[in-house]
Amino acid sequence: MTAVNENPCRIEPGMHVVIAGLGKSGLSAAKYLLQLGVRVSVSEGGRADRLEGDVLRWFEEKGVFLETGGHSSELFLAADAVLASPGVPLDLPVLAEARRQGIPVLGELALAPARLATPVVAVTGTNGKTTVTTLLGGMFQAAGGEVFVGGNIGTPLTDYLAGPQQAEVAVLEVSSFQLDAAGGFRPRVGVLLNITPDHLDRYESFAAYAASKLRLFAAQGPGDAAVLNADDPVLADLLAGEGTSRFPGQVYLFGTAIGTAAGARLDGSTVTLAGLPGQERPEVYELAATRLGAPPNTENAAAAILAARLQGCPEAATRAALASFVPLGHRLTLVAEIEGVRFYDDSKATNVGAVQAALRGLDRPAVLIAGGRDKESDFTLLRPEVAGKVKEAVLIGEAAGKMAAALGDLVPIERAGSMGEAVRLAFAGAAAGEAVLLSPACASFDMFKSYADRGEVFRREVLDLQAERAAACRRAC
Repeated sequence: MTAVNENPCRIEPGMHVVIAGLGKSGLSAAKYLLQLGVRVSVSEGGRADRLEGDVLRWFEEKGVFLETGGHSSELFLAADAVLASPGVPLDLPVLAEARRQGIPVLGELALAPARLATPVVAVTGTNGKTTVTTLLGGMFQAAGGEVFVGGNIGTPLTDYLAGPQQAEVAVLEVSSFQLDAAGGFRPRVGVLLNITPDHLDRYESFAAYAASKLRLFAAQGPGDAAVLNADDPVLADLLAGEGTSRFPGQVYLFGTAIGTAAGARLDGSTVTLAGLPGQERPEVYELAATRLGAPPNTENAAAAILAARLQGCPEAATRAALASFVPLGHRLTLVAEIEGVRFYDDSKATNVGAVQAALRGLDRPAVLIAGGRDKESDFTLLRPEVAGKVKEAVLIGEAAGKMAAALGDLVPIERAGSMGEAVRLAFAGAAAGEAVLLSPACASFDMFKSYADRGEVFRREVLDLQAERAAACRRAC
């Protein structure tokens, strides 16, 4: 399997590196490269007045050249290497021109092979990355050692590279954007949770997006481990067609369909771990009494158990973390129950696959609130789950028309101009014993600052509705 940008470029003192994109990762990378003695320039597509004054003053103090409002060829072609932040498309003309001139274009993960001394457990996938990364961090922390948890969530990897690197293990969430320019990044344990359509506004095809996810394993060796979801259709087809030859490391599976393979077998809420190196007996983990006992978190837990034990996390610590884990916000989070109707915030479901998983995990019929900014998704993929679980859909945002065209022959469709209107329309369509599910299948930026902001607005509207219904009941009584 060939990864893009497999340039062996090592960043050395005295080199000139241009950082493309000044988000959280870009700023962290600038600080790290300056610490290495590198001359740093930054090219930011946004306007200067959108940058914090403290950042501008710090750049001036450190002698960092900053261009804003676009990317100039002159700056990029004067670099020894370019470090692209994850949100910067790698097909930008200036990046393509730099590559044609032999200038390496790297991402932050490509810095790891030369500078990272800590073994890595890396997690990717369309859905579930943050949950599994956080759960894995909790497992290693329960073992009593120092752990670094970061990457695509929380702390950038370059923050850790700049420090003493004292952790016994680094648990990283990695996105497809990061993997596109990962160079020789090599996780000791790589975990691929699933591949469902997402970010098709950035990738030319679903196949290209899938190939990006599979780059997680490109630089692994025979002593490394690849953890794969046997129930994911894309991965199942790959394994059926090519076997494990695509993966340089040892392959371990999790899911219901692992057959006789080594890994974590999932049966309802029970995970059975078997076939690991040095394992003397199968290990059985019962999730029913934990907060991970229902899909999709059963799958997430199985992946985390397998990866943790492959990296040497003690069984007792693994069990302790499972028992104490609290699911992250905006992921099928129960907000309130109003007159027998449960309201769930699944605002993190920004793609079709996440909504499919949410609907499969619900134990009751639902009114679905969905919509937002489309990422070139195929909403017809939702039809089986919508037909089986959704009684009505309330659609918001820019993608409402496209979603209505894809689903309108299956269920009644309502349109809402705000989250408050959507919550009230959904409540009017739900009966006691049913649910209202916010699971948008879209990005949030047409109406909200982020998926978290969207979830918080939903929560406030639900709680306002709860207060209104309680007040009405008191008046009637």
